[in-house]
Amino acid sequence: TWYKNNIIAAGFHSSLLWNLMAAVIIISQAKPKGLYSSKSSSGVRSDCAGNLMRLSLDKALALGNQLEVEAVNDTQHIQITPALAAQCGYSMESDPWGNTRIYTSLMGCYVDNKDDTTFTVGLTLRMYSQASSEMVSHDVSQTCSYSRWASREILCDRNYMEVSQYMARRPALHKNGQSDINTHTCFLSPQGSATPGIWKLTFHTPGSVVPMVLGEAEQNGYSARITSKRLVVRSPYSTSETYQYPDGVAKIPMEMFKVSVYYNAPHGLSVVDMAAACPTGGVLFNEDLISWYVPRSVTPLLDGAVKIIEVHMGINGQRLDKSQMTVHGYTLSQTEFHIIAEMRVGSPDGYYKSHALDYQYHITYTIEPMLEVLWKSVKTQEDTRYKILFPITTPAMPGLNQISNKDRVFDVHMWNFLYDVELVNITFSSGVFTVEECNAMGFAVQDHRFPNGTKSFSLKVPFDAAVVLKHNTGPLVTNYVLSAVFGFIIMPEYTPFAQPVEMQVSLQDVVLPTVTGVCDQGHFHITVKYGNQGASFDAFMTIAGPRQIIPEIAEAYKLQGNATHFSFSVPYDSPDTAFEFLNSDSVRARLDVLLWDSHNEWVLGDLHLACSFPLVTTQCHPNGTMSALAVKVDSTPNLVPSWLTLRDMSCKPVFSDDRFAYFYFGVDSCGTTRTFFDDRMLYENEIRPHYHNTGKAYSSPADPEYKQTISCYYKVDQSQTVAFGYKKSNQPAAEIGTGQLMVQMRIAKDVSYESFHAAEDYPVTKYLKEPVYFEVELMHSVDQHLELILMNCWATLEQDRTSLPSWDIIINGCADSDDSYVTILHPVKNHDRAAILSHAKRFSIKMFTFTQEQELLKHEIYVHCDALICDKSIRKEGACSRRCAHPTSTRKAGRHQSSESAHQTQISSGPIRLNG
Repeated sequence: TWYKNNIIAAGFHSSLLWNLMAAVIIISQAKPKGLYSSKSSSGVRSDCAGNLMRLSLDKALALGNQLEVEAVNDTQHIQITPALAAQCGYSMESDPWGNTRIYTSLMGCYVDNKDDTTFTVGLTLRMYSQASSEMVSHDVSQTCSYSRWASREILCDRNYMEVSQYMARRPALHKNGQSDINTHTCFLSPQGSATPGIWKLTFHTPGSVVPMVLGEAEQNGYSARITSKRLVVRSPYSTSETYQYPDGVAKIPMEMFKVSVYYNAPHGLSVVDMAAACPTGGVLFNEDLISWYVPRSVTPLLDGAVKIIEVHMGINGQRLDKSQMTVHGYTLSQTEFHIIAEMRVGSPDGYYKSHALDYQYHITYTIEPMLEVLWKSVKTQEDTRYKILFPITTPAMPGLNQISNKDRVFDVHMWNFLYDVELVNITFSSGVFTVEECNAMGFAVQDHRFPNGTKSFSLKVPFDAAVVLKHNTGPLVTNYVLSAVFGFIIMPEYTPFAQPVEMQVSLQDVVLPTVTGVCDQGHFHITVKYGNQGASFDAFMTIAGPRQIIPEIAEAYKLQGNATHFSFSVPYDSPDTAFEFLNSDSVRARLDVLLWDSHNEWVLGDLHLACSFPLVTTQCHPNGTMSALAVKVDSTPNLVPSWLTLRDMSCKPVFSDDRFAYFYFGVDSCGTTRTFFDDRMLYENEIRPHYHNTGKAYSSPADPEYKQTISCYYKVDQSQTVAFGYKKSNQPAAEIGTGQLMVQMRIAKDVSYESFHAAEDYPVTKYLKEPVYFEVELMHSVDQHLELILMNCWATLEQDRTSLPSWDIIINGCADSDDSYVTILHPVKNHDRAAILSHAKRFSIKMFTFTQEQELLKHEIYVHCDALICDKSIRKEGACSRRCAHPTSTRKAGRHQSSESAHQTQISSGPIRLNG
């Protein structure tokens, strides 16, 4: 079928075994601009192909233009309508890119036929630009010689069936010498009247006979003519008088027509029966091979037995010799019933085309084989030439693509696209992006062209790109998903289609968060480093101890973070910590930190940090009181601290909660015992649980018996924390601690000892030989059984009590009798300020200074003393039994070497400055 066609746009028709593309031929009165030989350099080429003339138009000329074709008869340019093309023997094949071939039957209308041997075809091609009104015209004239006519020739072209038959005698001539038949032109006059010669055509179809006079047949699209030697009839496909041959020929579907032609002959009216049959199927496809089956003998056309004289295969209307077929991979074979032509899918003589079926990418391959067979009748020896031009298009085949990934990059590679496919955009989960935008985002989008006429597209997207969806299928496994839709168009039709791609890769590449911690004197300091999932690892939560860190707790623990980590600090006595055990001066506490993914119920990390923190559980106060702290530890989970008491069960905690019980009591109360040793004085008590209502000892099968012994011992002027260490046994033991008995030495303002110099009064200024009054007192103690005894006192020039020179003031509790500045010991009386008389001692000296060779060494002195604290309630021994006696001359040598020095407290006062 001929129709007006923009040759840059070609449609696809599914299940098409043969197709036709043509152009409109329009009458024009424009004069030809030139004639071109068969080797035109303009992109228009013409040549002869047996009983056809072939004209080729290069796509460089046609691309972007609208093509119109005119047939030239002498000086007249004839418009050939689509119906006229099939009626007069013209056809055209054009691929989507504008490569065009026009075929003209040498027996066609408007062909200058000289004695059926020389044929001249004239055509005018007009191309109109779509972008402007400009027109380019090409005139073509091609002369072909063809004399190897068979007795009968049948031509099957895209849009028509043609049969010509040899006539043994020419028609009779008129008296004026003119023939009854015009052998040079078609039997269609400009007015549509028939030229004398052929009278009537009778078409035979199964079950009917349809007669038509010539004019009527021409009006129905048929053509009949008589040349100098031949009778020619032509019929389009699918007319009322054509029909499908029942059951096909050798199972190959065939369309045919049969006609009886009535014409005038010299001997009178003659009738010739003619027929043509053309295949409409017979093609088989597999993945890479096209097999075209043609009946070996077309029985409706042949009478009796025949034999094949010649078989030729061709492409695009042109025969191929054996070497050409071998090079191109074509084969031609015969079976009992068929002639088989085989062609590889993808042969360079054909072309691929892209299609979008249901918006999915498909491709077809089109090739135009030709088959030419020469039969000879065994009976009549008449030959029949059978020529078929049969364009084949494969069914739509899904385009193939391949995708892969490597090196944490989605490498999408989509193959087997044709050159007519262009990538326009890519749709990701976050939006639609053009190719340029994708490249700007760091996604490498490229197209690759290959010599076989195909191309591929590649896209590389890193796993960490925002368009890649990520979720964790396990604590250590990340599932990466790339969902993309490639948006393509097919040129030149601009037909859109989409190619979705979804890739999933699971990698064990998760670096879990890490939890580390350190301790200082009072806190656990915890740091959580996010790992490679960042802070968004499925919104993990942190659990410290038994509690989740909610915003209120986070604020209390001073939680803060940045892009790489977060940290917080937990006091060691927080409710989220656990106490493991205590030792003499510290508590061992533990903090359990858990990183927990509540959505998946995964443990992402944990830390169990235990540290020892300074903790004073027992304090021995100088005023004769004790304080003790009892602590609930892990091994006593059922202990209730409020149930704890001292030996005297009436002595309960002054404070308690679910973890602590605090006691405060005097050393002479709550059942506290006192024991004196050689170098210390020990107070001791016990903490045990009791029922509040019955007073019976508490016990539970879940906990061991709980008992904490608390002790204080005193060493003069020394202080040490008492602590207990709890072990999981029936007898928790407490370590003995020490307390500090404070002894001070002060300078009174006068002999009444009512007021004393304060710290800001030092150095105290005295005149030479002016009395200086000293008091040494045991501070804060309420224990009346204790007695303070002065052992030795002396003066020095320096604050260092061991420095020289020195001067003895009191030796072994007595004044130095050798001292001209006599030391006076003053008693402490009941009416004096001192609460307990035995806790204080008083003495005075006259102010002096050190000299050397009648020169003053310094104007200041310091006074130092050693004191003992003794128990009056036991038998006095050693130093505690001493009373002042006259010291011997050797006593000075032993002043600092006493074996009881461990019982001593050392006190100093000064400086005292000599005035004047």
